[in-house]
Amino acid sequence: MSQTVTFVVPPEAAEERLDRWLTAQFPDVSRSQVQKWIREGRVLLDSEPVSKGGVRLEGGERVTVLKPPPTPTVPEPEPIPLDVLYEDDQVLVVNKPAGLVVHPAPGHPSGTLVNALLARYPQLAQDGMERPGIVHRLDKDTSGVLIVAKNTAALEFLQRQFRRREVQKEYLALVHGHPDSTRGVIGAPIGRDPRHRQRLWVVPEGRPATTEFEVQERFPGYALLLVRPVTGRTHQIRVHLAAIGHPVVGDPVYGPRRRGRELPLKRHFLHAWRLTITLPNGRRVTFEAPLPKDLEKTLAVLRARP
Repeated sequence: MSQTVTFVVPPEAAEERLDRWLTAQFPDVSRSQVQKWIREGRVLLDSEPVSKGGVRLEGGERVTVLKPPPTPTVPEPEPIPLDVLYEDDQVLVVNKPAGLVVHPAPGHPSGTLVNALLARYPQLAQDGMERPGIVHRLDKDTSGVLIVAKNTAALEFLQRQFRRREVQKEYLALVHGHPDSTRGVIGAPIGRDPRHRQRLWVVPEGRPATTEFEVQERFPGYALLLVRPVTGRTHQIRVHLAAIGHPVVGDPVYGPRRRGRELPLKRHFLHAWRLTITLPNGRRVTFEAPLPKDLEKTLAVLRARP
């Protein structure tokens, strides 16, 4: 079933190309995909179909997108071991390792958390969902707490809390430099980077996003932060910290390419440390995942420096 999405073009978007501006509204969709929607007549400008993506906007127009339904594909079960933090008849909480993709996507058709879940719980395949049990996501190289639903009722119950921002997520991040204050709030909209289409960035027409942080420890040239994302945008923590001049150490997309190489780190230092949520049984619980050995080793090296 197609999904209809409508936008009103803000005045500051005047003179922008329609396809470029529209791509920024869909961070998970490429510009070529947006252009395909336009060619298929799925984009309306003030109720009239648009034939070319190069149309210049004036501001104030009403843009309607008829998104095509996703092609359903059911992943195959794979016996991938999981580090289980908690389990009951409704949910599973795992400590996701770095390098494990949460669900199949282009470039990662197998070897994901979903494939592992289907091997552990074959009943999840009965709904025919592309992402069975997945309540929320962590980036491939982000480790830490991730909660999974074992049935549709639990999935809807947990997802409702994420939508209402009733879930508290706490991350540990090692960043370059030292923030000016011990605590801070970053409120900046996130959308597709107009200069680098494969990444996200802080852009005026992006989706609202808020991130809170507290400095936990300072080292020469680095700081360990406790980070609480209030919203849940893709790459939110990484984008926001980079935008204030303190990118996550080891981040190949938003961080400096050469700095931090002296540390024993082969991925970005971002760990989903704690998750506080209400379970379907009514209990409010906090789950915690200890820092992985590679991140502990990195901190040990920094603490040993004079």
